Amino acid sequence: MTLKLFLQAIAKFLLGAVLVALLIFLPAGTLNYFNGWLFMGILFVPMFLAGIVMMVKNPSLLKSRLNAKEKEAEQSLVVKLSGLMFLVGFILAGIDFRFGWTDMPGSVVIASAVLFIIAYAFYAEVLRENTYLSRAIEVQEGQKVIDTGLYGIVRHPMYSATLLLFMSMPLVLGSVYSFIIFLAYPFIIAKRIRNEEEVLVRELEGYSEYKNKVKYRLIPFIW
Repeated sequence: MTLKLFLQAIAKFLLGAVLVALLIFLPAGTLNYFNGWLFMGILFVPMFLAGIVMMVKNPSLLKSRLNAKEKEAEQSLVVKLSGLMFLVGFILAGIDFRFGWTDMPGSVVIASAVLFIIAYAFYAEVLRENTYLSRAIEVQEGQKVIDTGLYGIVRHPMYSATLLLFMSMPLVLGSVYSFIIFLAYPFIIAKRIRNEEEVLVRELEGYSEYKNKVKYRLIPFIW
């Protein structure tokens, strides 16, 4: 662990927390937005704890997770589309709360929060199984194909986890209209996966054989 990595991680964490808070609470027009605080809690508390664990046990993984610069031109479009989805989805959730458009049952909100936490644990397990995971599409030096654990079920379990995470977000925020915006995510991630697999087949030894072994990309028996 280096001081530079520590400061970089803290800065990105704080910036992300402030940005999400602004996107949610400013459109809501109030801080008295329970769903917003619930979402902030289940998103950033586990994120902070996971960051500490990675910083202590695997600083190289933390460094790669902080690197979001894409080398593949097609992935830049995916990142922009994802960013637009979050921007519109969060703002719309706040506006929805301000004007009371959605009357989301409390049971749905709590169930979605529980699903979000389960998906977060799923995500953490993926990070434990595959220390080569980077936010950018790249093949690292010495990288090997991981084909055990969750990677023996689907080829991209990290994206399976994010699918659950992101689809539960607008429900935690209590907004049907925001959920409609987040329905774009499965199509965005499908585009990312197709391009990522082209890179992995081209640059990662043994990935073609792995594709033949594990048939499903994201959801068992579906795709």
